[in-house]
Amino acid sequence: MKKRNLLFLTAIVAVATLTGCSKKEAETDAVTDPVTPVIEVTQEEAPEQPAAEEETREGMYRSELTNEWIDEGLKNQRPVAIMIDNDVRALDHFGISHADVLYELTNSTKNNGITRLMAVIKDYEGIEKIGSMRSARPSFIQLMCEWNAVYCYFGGPFYIDDYIAKDHVNSLNGNSSSSWNKRVDNGKATEFTAYAYGSGLKSTIEDKFGLDYNENYKGAHYQFASETNPITPSDEEGAVSASKVEMPFPLNKPYFEYNESDGLYYRWEYDQEHKDGETGKQLAFKNLLIQNARYVVFDDNGYMMFHSIDYDREGYYISNGKAMPVTWSKDDECSPTKYFDKNGNPITINTGKTYVALVPDDIWDNLNIE
Repeated sequence: MKKRNLLFLTAIVAVATLTGCSKKEAETDAVTDPVTPVIEVTQEEAPEQPAAEEETREGMYRSELTNEWIDEGLKNQRPVAIMIDNDVRALDHFGISHADVLYELTNSTKNNGITRLMAVIKDYEGIEKIGSMRSARPSFIQLMCEWNAVYCYFGGPFYIDDYIAKDHVNSLNGNSSSSWNKRVDNGKATEFTAYAYGSGLKSTIEDKFGLDYNENYKGAHYQFASETNPITPSDEEGAVSASKVEMPFPLNKPYFEYNESDGLYYRWEYDQEHKDGETGKQLAFKNLLIQNARYVVFDDNGYMMFHSIDYDREGYYISNGKAMPVTWSKDDECSPTKYFDKNGNPITINTGKTYVALVPDDIWDNLNIE
């Protein structure tokens, strides 16, 4: 915000009848002679307006995941992070629109670079079903830890074993049916039939780990702009227009279209609107965070892992029709990924849901923003 300089006007009006007098004589005459008095006119500085008070709502607080208003009873509750299959045969996804933060990562170097999703959800108890679920991967485990989330998955290769076993990882494996998950007869192959259930998740997590954040929680993750004064990345920040964002994942070909009327990015994949089977509504996000990431391939089967812990990697923050170049860094598994502008300052993002993608560095140049 630009400050206005206040101009101070000083008007001195004096009438003297003597000329050529000394300074001392002038001072004497000013006292003894009838002259027009010296008048100092100043414009007082306008008093500062009090800062607008932060809005409060009884029984509610601003979510640390989205900055949206939610029930205050959830304030200390850990989110869940649920692995979701993104094979076209797994569609429709159910419950996915409840994700406060949705991650998308390349899952394998095989199958034309198929991606997998992870939904991070703060308020999950009332969700009828979420899924279909799929197996765990090390990259997702490292990412969910920065939210202090409880990781929910359905099996996985032996590569996950060392990561799942870490003390700071709390996880639920759905390999056997329980109150929080079960298979559904939906006419699909078995691998596309496993779902999580909100009420069962809450009771299971409460019994096994406790519902609240624990000692591994590093605090609030994103820095949010005021909801009444949202951010639009500017030209000074190197921003470019972003009415359409085409992700470089070759199998599902996801992309986002910006809707200026509500300020959201609507998601498409597999040449169709990406909808929640529960609500029938298309997925939409206020913020897109896209990261250029290195990766390692484990074997000939295409199992891989991103370097989600890395430093000064390039990326983009996209919101309100603009895309701003950023860099990102992550110090360790429990530390949040941080995003910085071109001057090295932490960025703020807008209130709402966020999509995060890690894009393999060898297809990064195929990212299209227009």
